[in-house]
Amino acid sequence: MRLKPAGIIVIVLVIAALAYFAISPRLSDQGRDATATLPTTEQPDNSESRQIPAPNNENTKAENTSPSSSGTDANAEDREFSYTPEKPEDGVLRGVVEVGATGFNSFVINMDNQRRWEIVSKDFGQSLAYEGLATTEDIRAGLKKYLAMMFDKGVNKKDMHFVISSGAQKEPKTTIIGNELKKMGYVVNNVTPEQEAKYGFQATVPPSFADNSFMVDIGSGNTKVSWEENGKLQSIELPGAKYYEKGTSDEQVYNEVKRGMSKVPEGKRNVGFVLGGVPFTLADQHRKGEERYTVLRAPESYKAADKKMASGLNIYKAMVDATQTDTFVFDWDANFTIGFLLNLKKQPTAAAL
Repeated sequence: MRLKPAGIIVIVLVIAALAYFAISPRLSDQGRDATATLPTTEQPDNSESRQIPAPNNENTKAENTSPSSSGTDANAEDREFSYTPEKPEDGVLRGVVEVGATGFNSFVINMDNQRRWEIVSKDFGQSLAYEGLATTEDIRAGLKKYLAMMFDKGVNKKDMHFVISSGAQKEPKTTIIGNELKKMGYVVNNVTPEQEAKYGFQATVPPSFADNSFMVDIGSGNTKVSWEENGKLQSIELPGAKYYEKGTSDEQVYNEVKRGMSKVPEGKRNVGFVLGGVPFTLADQHRKGEERYTVLRAPESYKAADKKMASGLNIYKAMVDATQTDTFVFDWDANFTIGFLLNLKKQPTAAAL
């Protein structure tokens, strides 16, 4: 018997329906199995930052809550450094100006006789004497204007101090500026890398961390590292963030920094307290407000905006790799020149401007 077209269509539909009901349970079971084995990813809650408590006894370690130093992206969870310095009592305002390689950093602090201090004002990177001031008379006039602004903040002239960093001493302009300041009656203090490292430690590392942590100051001309050992401050000098200007390779500096940082005793690697221009730039990318301390992210979490920043990140990475320290804390208020103030015994006087 020959089937008509309509009959053929009916038969095909019946076969298709039977096939569907035959395989449908298997597809359903496979779908349930696939759903059951899919991994679930819990997104981190960034509404609250993790905290690093200050140690309350000897050899206490900071809480290990930092991301790994490898494979961390820019969305890594930020943490807080929960430490509040003691306030000074019946303090006196003192000012200090760092004459740097490219400009001035100035600080006014309130300090008491127990050397407790707090920042009153701070200015970074003021280039008053470096742009458009060609002659010594220009520099002298510029300095007077700059100092007047400092005095307006309440600093007595006898409590104003000037420090030329070890890196800046190699710059011809800082010599001219230093000479003009001396003519105006000020004492200009040239400091060595070793002194910078020690001053930086005293201004930056909280007393409760002094026995198990270290300080790093990544400058343009050099990097200073210090820690306390057997009651004495130890220090080393390493390349600065502008090493590329000398034609030095990243690999060479990485290896040199890594070797140098290996000298920091294992018991002193709890927290690295950080100063310097590059760390300032890094911390500024994720500072949440006006907090004094910002915990840096892992080096791989940052993208370099210029050659100096790339070089600074190379130094930072070498430090992390050498020490395996997972907590580096940038201090927004501290500077090695504040450590200089903390060590003063006599107050140099200034001639009238």
